[in-house]
Amino acid sequence: MKILKYLFYLLPLIVFVLAITVRQLNEGALGTKLNPIKIYFTPSVDANRISFNAKSLTDFLHNETGWYFITAVPASYIAVVEAFGTDKCDIAAINTFSYLMANAKYGAQAKLRVVREGNETTYKGQIITRYDSGINTIADINGRSMAYVDPSSTSGYLLPKALLDSKGIHPSETVFAMRHDNVVTMVYQRQVDAGATYYSPPDSITGEVMDARGRVLKQFPDVVKKVKIIGFTQDIPNDPWVFRKNMNEDMKEKIIKAILDFAATKEGKQALFDIYDITGLVRTKDSDYDGIRKLLEQQHISFEKLVK
Repeated sequence: MKILKYLFYLLPLIVFVLAITVRQLNEGALGTKLNPIKIYFTPSVDANRISFNAKSLTDFLHNETGWYFITAVPASYIAVVEAFGTDKCDIAAINTFSYLMANAKYGAQAKLRVVREGNETTYKGQIITRYDSGINTIADINGRSMAYVDPSSTSGYLLPKALLDSKGIHPSETVFAMRHDNVVTMVYQRQVDAGATYYSPPDSITGEVMDARGRVLKQFPDVVKKVKIIGFTQDIPNDPWVFRKNMNEDMKEKIIKAILDFAATKEGKQALFDIYDITGLVRTKDSDYDGIRKLLEQQHISFEKLVK
């Protein structure tokens, strides 16, 4: 009878252990073929471009670590953030503001930071317009139409919007184009009077345009002659690569090292450039983004308001 009594008390624990075991058997441990490590990319450029070039990254990571990886490009920046809340995302190449949101809501951790042309580890937003728009200064945008990238885009919305607000400039109409190249296209095609995108200085050797206008050069070879820059936001840390909070620390470190090794190869440099126009990655930490947190606080910008 005593044995039956003990079994009765232990039954919930036994059921729980069996359920976990069955789940693990069905799903497999993280990094296995049945449960690959999921890398998300923000949709700041064409999803097909990202997916095609990310394959060399996942192949390299698999060969280096023995784990399996898959990539995905959700429909919006916020979708990437929320993926951390449901454990659908293990690693994400994410923009600065989305990282701050993912960190605040789900404890996601910045471990790597993007490096751009000229060894730049910071960037800023730019305000663009057509040369023939009649807009020569930021003040001229008042009462005109304006295109932004995404409500959670740091360089394509938050900082440019804060800049205009601080100067009392109010566009007559604002639209979200969802990608930086879309904003440039809308300005080029006169769909809007002005737009906000990321800025990156020209190539120091070739002089090639590296800001968002460069993304549409093949489609519009005269874009640099037709679309000009009329203002900049303040500098902010480059976009981070972020890891899920409760991922095993040894696994994180092994993947970080493999990503850095990939970025140091010729193939890796080309793939990263083809994905996001970046030249490399360096280690970073959460406190590197405290400056932008302070700015958002000063501008009374809340995560909850922007999500709505």
